Amino acid sequence: MQINRRKFLGIAFATAAFATIGVAAASAATVEEIKAQGTLVVGIQGDNAPWGFVNTSGKQDGFDADIATLFAKELGVKIEFQPLAVANRIPALTTGKVDILFATMAMTEERAKSIQYSKPYAANTISLYAAKADAAKAPADVAGWEIGVPKSSSQDKAVTDAVGSTATIRRFDDDAATIQALISGQVKAVGGNQFYGQRLDAASAGTYERKIDFLKTYNGVGTRLGEKDWNEAANSFIDKIKASGELATITKKWMGIDLPKFPESIPNIPFTVK
Repeated sequence: MQINRRKFLGIAFATAAFATIGVAAASAATVEEIKAQGTLVVGIQGDNAPWGFVNTSGKQDGFDADIATLFAKELGVKIEFQPLAVANRIPALTTGKVDILFATMAMTEERAKSIQYSKPYAANTISLYAAKADAAKAPADVAGWEIGVPKSSSQDKAVTDAVGSTATIRRFDDDAATIQALISGQVKAVGGNQFYGQRLDAASAGTYERKIDFLKTYNGVGTRLGEKDWNEAANSFIDKIKASGELATITKKWMGIDLPKFPESIPNIPFTVK
């Protein structure tokens, strides 16, 4: 019996895809397995101060690093950080390359289709930053501008939703590349989080300012869909560090603000595995 070439290739592709999914699923460890192994692999942003960055000693540092270190301590395991760019955070989690994400994961409906969020533990504001000399007070003022954003980020979505029909959105690999694009004149403005102002001022004091606020977002711990043990561990941990004051202390340390008030729920973004 002959099998035509198209059907054969289809079967081969499906077999390969199934094998890949099987390997990814097999590499995803449970909470108890991680406790037994003794090491937690955490996905984190590698170049987005003060959320996550590598310090002058070559060690992972920042707000998310401090929170993740406390989580590893709660589990009684060592921590291993895996620095990630914006676009590869979710793939690293879903393929089992990391056990959990403390990676500035803004909570969006689209991402909630791919990962499980915890309760929020941080807040952020997405804004437009540009040179002081360039006037922009409303979305209509940036028509025709080229605006940089980190691709697949909350900035990408917020800026695209707000002005993508009238401005040209240019997407870069990460926050550092986006900021550099503004400084070097590749774009006229950037969509950034609440710390872009500090980073831009450090690069060129007095040149740039925040123009328009687009969106208030909340960050959650990212775990794989359906993994109730990881979700419950993350939520229990967040409740604990809120109650103890540790989350407030770390927020003040890195952000210079009091602990924000977090929503009890966000439409279409569940905080728990049912």
